[in-house]
Amino acid sequence: MKINYYPDTDSMYIDLSSKSSVESMEISEGIVLDYDENGVLAGIDIDNASLKLDLSELVLNHLPTKRQKIFA
Repeated sequence: MKINYYPDTDSMYIDLSSKSSVESMEISEGIVLDYDENGVLAGIDIDNASLKLDLSELVLNHLPTKRQKIFA
């Protein structure tokens, strides 16, 4: 999984799969789900991310690594 934030457009893309998306569905204003050819969720696109998310902190829990807090 990859999380990319683009400050020039204030958008965030959460890449959940290495597969390319072939279909997209906007589920809320500025939030788009991308699906691969098998209908599996491949990514999440969030426009105006700084207005919808707290970008100052990222907490990773219950991953197969140590718990980490990352502050901007």
